[in-house]
Amino acid sequence: MDSALIISNSKKVTESLTEMLAQASVTNIVTVSSGGEARRLMIEKDFDLYIVNTPLPDEFGESLALNIASDRISVVILIVKVELYDEVTERVEDYGVITVAKPMSRALFWNALKLAIAAHKKIKALHDENTKLIQKMEDIKVIEKAKYILISFLSLTESEAHRYIEKKAMDMRITRRKVAEEILKMYCSGMV
Repeated sequence: MDSALIISNSKKVTESLTEMLAQASVTNIVTVSSGGEARRLMIEKDFDLYIVNTPLPDEFGESLALNIASDRISVVILIVKVELYDEVTERVEDYGVITVAKPMSRALFWNALKLAIAAHKKIKALHDENTKLIQKMEDIKVIEKAKYILISFLSLTESEAHRYIEKKAMDMRITRRKVAEEILKMYCSGMV
């Protein structure tokens, strides 16, 4: 986990959280004191971890935590007063928000932070795998279109079109998708 955004109106809490994050080897730590500042900053930048210490001066912070958890590939820790813990946790846990009750001990926060780091690694790995699968599906679509073009224009069979694309890719030392894109460009450029 490389980056974190601490959203807290308390300087004391912010300093304590910053210190613990630094101990956990988080290198890029940014702090803001309101939900509005956080939202403006998040337009320009994403973070691996978001810590929201409620209440904030311009909002409670629960909806901010939910927005972050819904829109980003990151982990959110929401710090709430102990008397609100059960109620807030029930509303945010389905979104993957980790809730911590305050006052909190360093040990409790450290455990939540370790949980957040583990969750972030898992989320990132799943996102990367998903991205690769989407790319592979896109490659297959382009290659299938190129095969269809070869079948239509050169009267090849499906297996001959497949072999043509594979051989050309090996001979030219480029991907099958690149060969397929060239075929599409060559045969379809005048069709539009």
